[in-house]
Formats: sequence, structure tokens, C-alpha cells
Amino acid sequence: MIELRRITFTPPDSSEHVLKDVDLTIEEGELLLVSGPTGSGKSTLLGVLAGLVPRFSGGALEGDLLLDGASIIRTPPRERAGIIGYVGQDPVAGFVTDTVEEELAYGMEQLGLAPATMRRRVEETLDLLGIAELRQRPLRTLSGGQQQRVAIGSVLTTHPRVVVLDEPTSALDPTAAEDVLATVTRLVHDLGTSVVLAEHRLERVVPFADRIALLVGDGSVAVGDPAEILETSPIVPPLVELGRELGWSPLPLTVRDARRKARALEHPVDDRAPSHTSGPHSSGSATPDKRRKGLRSSGLTVTRGRTPVLHDVSIELPAGRVTALMGRNGSGKSTLLWTLQGTQKRLAGSVDVDGRDPAALDPEARRTLVGLLPQTAADLLYLETVAEECDAGGPRTREILDSLVPGIPDDQHPRDLSEGQRLALALSLILSADPPVVLLDEPTRGLDYAAKHALSEILRELTAAGKAVLVATHDVEFVAEAADDVVVLADGDIVSSGDVRSVTAESPAFAPQVSKVFGPGWLNVREIVEAVGET
Repeated sequence: MIELRRITFTPPDSSEHVLKDVDLTIEEGELLLVSGPTGSGKSTLLGVLAGLVPRFSGGALEGDLLLDGASIIRTPPRERAGIIGYVGQDPVAGFVTDTVEEELAYGMEQLGLAPATMRRRVEETLDLLGIAELRQRPLRTLSGGQQQRVAIGSVLTTHPRVVVLDEPTSALDPTAAEDVLATVTRLVHDLGTSVVLAEHRLERVVPFADRIALLVGDGSVAVGDPAEILETSPIVPPLVELGRELGWSPLPLTVRDARRKARALEHPVDDRAPSHTSGPHSSGSATPDKRRKGLRSSGLTVTRGRTPVLHDVSIELPAGRVTALMGRNGSGKSTLLWTLQGTQKRLAGSVDVDGRDPAALDPEARRTLVGLLPQTAADLLYLETVAEECDAGGPRTREILDSLVPGIPDDQHPRDLSEGQRLALALSLILSADPPVVLLDEPTRGLDYAAKHALSEILRELTAAGKAVLVATHDVEFVAEAADDVVVLADGDIVSSGDVRSVTAESPAFAPQVSKVFGPGWLNVREIVEAVGET
């Protein structure tokens, strides 16, 4: 159906190939998962399919792209839109209207579809993605996850033959991600639509993939059956990592497969789960620092117009611990972070950091007290090169960046980085300022497993130094590795809070894969491997 022939792409002002002699055929009605480390060229490959590379990126593109045997390599994106639908990593950048309903209809209007057809497809898409209640909402008022679903919906309404999705679940809570992937799967199975999907959270997508296209960073692409590719892939989901560590063959790709393997273990570990009172980090560095209080807040109430967003929320962030803030999209997580940081005005309540209220300080003083990484990392980047950003951030900025995503050239412009690389750069700027309280809003978006592990180690260093850390995230596996405590928000209220083992055991939606296989209390692969090794 779609065929890439010897595709080679070289970025502007570079002699290194991001893609080199790539041959790839995308069959009708298949879900192709594009995988690889952060910065390996996944977004570039998707951009070639959508016609965005090199038209908007610059650089040199060689080779050919065929649709049903006819070359479309020179067909502009606007003429491909009815055939190849594309949703990028930043959904806001693709919005062209003001409200949800208008955005869903816009693509069909450009294709000249009949009003009755447009109305029917809008209704179908609203129901498929579970966003019917957002119909009249202004796009700017939506949460990041809600914006992501609208962006996907705006492509689905045109009924393209190929849907190209770049990190489609990165901003979604686990339940919403399952809904979106179920919708994508229905498109593949029922309508014969081909889907090309790049995603770092492989645990969400691998069970649905027909094939994997793996980019390893040298420009080449290895394509094959998921189990075959994951045997040697440098990045794998937790279940595959577990299978490798325990010597399981074939490797488990689903929780169901892993459960069957676990039952066959010579020495079962399900009866030896760590107690809720034992910490998830053997180093013990997460012990609260009694010399510093961290952050305390009480009775926080925030409204947007007449709409309540937070209701009498009280939260404490102890120094020396990482607290994860979880909850479905639109539950108020980002609002809570901005309220704690002091920028978001509150109707009632108090915030105290070492005896000071961040809201009472000027912006410069506030940054030295509470550092906040926003969902849109590019908001913090305004200089011309990575080197200039690192110099402005201070001496540790480049060191932190290299630990998260190594190898980014000094002379590269921040806007030319992948979403994960931009996020890592912005995070490095925040951490280099060394504030006593660090707030991170979805910091793992666009990061591969190695980068998330590096981020976890950095958070360990911060807590060892007595800092308080709050991470708003939908990434269950990252929480299982990095968090000490978890707070769950729902509709602006705290509905659950406690140590990470207890909270993740309370709800299947927030349970990591290891916990689903071996039972409540287990958090990550390291714990299972250590338990098996002790038998």
C-alpha cells in the first residue's frame, strides 16, 4: 500500500544521516509501531510519510515514497491530508479553530464533504474518543490529554487510509490511553485503516502492534514481528525486560503471557511481596529530612470563572521524598502544580515553603523557591542554540542534559529537537537552579526507558539533598520506579494518598505491569529479579 524506498534524510547543516537507505512497506490494515531511543529519528520518519520532512524541517531527502505504486514523494502535505492523516507530538501546534466541534469539522470542510456527512462523523468521533461533553469547549481551556484526543479526532473524521500518530498516548491517563488505543485498533481491524504509531511507552502499545520498526540511531531501520524485534531491542517494556532477566522464551508481550510464565517459576515470589511499610528504594535516600519542612498547603480552592477546579485541597510534600500526583485528564493536576508554585491565583487556602508563600513573591524570587517544569517544555526555551540555553542555566545544566539525553549538539536550535529532547533540556534548566521544591508536570513525555531511569536517579539525588519533589504524571511504570508517595486527584479533590505500594495496589488503573503479574505490593522488575535471586 505505502512503500518507502531507500529513504535517506540529512538534516540542514549536518553530514550525519538521521535516516539512511530505509526500505519499509506499510500494509493495508496493519498497526506498525515505530520504536527507538529518544532522538533516533522516529518523528523524522513519520514526517516523511506525512510530507512535513523536508518541506518544513529543511535538510536533504533522497529516495521515494509510493502509494499504491505511484510516487507521492513530491506531493505537498495538504494534498496528502485526505489519504494520510497526521497528529504530531504537540497537538496545540496543529489546531486551527477555536472550539472542539469546529476543530473536528475543519479537515472535512477543506475536503469539501457534505454537511450531513460532516455532522455524522463529528458525532461518531465524539463518542469514539469519549469527548462528547467537550463539544463546545474552547480548545485553549482543555487539559493536555483532552487536547490530544481532540487532535486525534480531527484526523479520524476525514477517514484517511493511513493514520500517522506521534506519541498519541503520552499525555493521556491509563484509562484514556486504553480508550484511544481501542479506537485505533477498531480502525485497523474493522475499517482496514493502516496506522503508523511512534510511542515511548511500549507497554501500552506492544500488545496491539502487528510489526515493529526499530530505529537504533544510526539511520537504519529493523522491521519484524514484535517478539523478534524485542529480543535485541535497546529499549523494551517492563514485561520484556523481566522476561530477559529471567530467561523466559518466548518473551511475554502481554500481562496474560507473563502470568502464565510466572506460574511456572520453580520458586514463586507472590507470597513474598514487600510490605507496604518497606520503602521502594533500597538506598534509603528517601527518608524525610527533619531539618527542612518541604512544602505544606492547606484548603486550596481554585475556580476558573464559575467553574471550580480545586476544592479545599491540602497536600504536604516532605523534604527528601518524591510524591507522584496522578488522576485522569482534567482532574486538576496541572492547576494544583501552578497553585503550589504561586502563579495560579487561589480563591482560598495557604502555601508555605520554608516560611514563605510563593504567591507573595516576585517571579524571580519564586523560581528560586519552587521550580516548575510545565507540560509544554518549549515555553522555557527562547535562545538560539542548545549551548546558549545551557550557559544561561548554569554550569550543571549540560551535565544534567547529557545524563538524560546524551549527544545533543551544542549548535542545534531548540526548536529542531524532538519533543523528548526539548523536554530534557527544559528539565535540565529547572534542576540546575537548585530550588528546595521541584514540581514536574508530565516530565517523561517523549523520554525512552533509559532517559526515564536517568531522570529517576536525578530525583533520587534531589531527595538525598533534602529537596521535596512532586511529579504529575500518567506514567505508571515511572511512578513504580521513582516515587515514594502517591496522591490521586479526581474532579479537584484528593481521593487517595499514601505510600506508593498502598496506592498502586488500590486501583488496577494505577498498577504497574509487575504488580498485575505477581500481585499487589510489587513495583518494578528490579524487585522481582532480586527476589528470584534470593531463592
